[in-house]
This record gives sequence, C-alpha cells and structure tokens, in this order.
Amino acid sequence: MIASYCTDALADLVAGTGGLYGQKRSARFFFDAEPQELRWVLRKTDDAINVTIYKFPDVAVSPDLPDSDGTVMWQSTHPRPAFAHAVLAAAHTVLKEHDEAGYLAKWAMHPYPVALVQDLRRLHMRDDVCDLPHALSCP
Repeated sequence: MIASYCTDALADLVAGTGGLYGQKRSARFFFDAEPQELRWVLRKTDDAINVTIYKFPDVAVSPDLPDSDGTVMWQSTHPRPAFAHAVLAAAHTVLKEHDEAGYLAKWAMHPYPVALVQDLRRLHMRDDVCDLPHALSCP
C-alpha cells in the first residue's frame, strides 16, 4: 500500500495511535492512494488495538461510504505497547532515512510530525510496559 504525498499519512498514523491513550475507543483516518482511499480504523479494546484497513476505489466519493462498503485489505490485533512501539520505530526510521528537510521535500505539503511523534513517545513511555529498545534521537 502506497500513500500519496497529498495525505499527511505519517502524522495521521501517529496521531491516531496517540489518541487511543485517552478516552477515545477508536481512530479513523485515510491515506489517499490516487485514486483509491485506504481507510484505517483503529479500535481499542482493554489491552489491544485492532487494526483494519479498508480499500475504496475512489477517494473522491468514499468518505461518505460506511466501512462495510470497502474491501478489507488488512486486519490484525496487537497489544497496544507493541503497536505504539512499531509506529514509533517506523517514524524514527523515516526520520533517520530522510531527515526533516528530506521528508518535507518528499511529502511536499507536510512536514515531519515532530510534535506528534514526541507526544506518542511520551505516552508510550509513561503508560506502557515495553522492554524493547527505544530510539532517543528525535527532534
């Protein structure tokens, strides 16, 4: 699945994950895949996050369609600490590979989501028991 530069994909993924640390039970966002929409639905259970990615044929009309009208492209459930850690690791890998200037050059309309990544890292470190190594270098 490839997201278009028209979508602030990394920021949406990081913000959606971070939002599940509060009272929110779900997060929904989409990646523009020109012309398709890839709709992500994150649902929080007691100790896990269920991830479902739906594909819709046309991003121009799909925002008004229910999830059930899409095709399930991916579905999985993960412990919240593992999912949040994977999102943070992916964000860190992107930053290491491109740095902030390179990220902005590649995504054109969207800067690297520094504050969102820092917030998710803070929530993850505060609320999750995670024995995996954590990257310390993030703006």
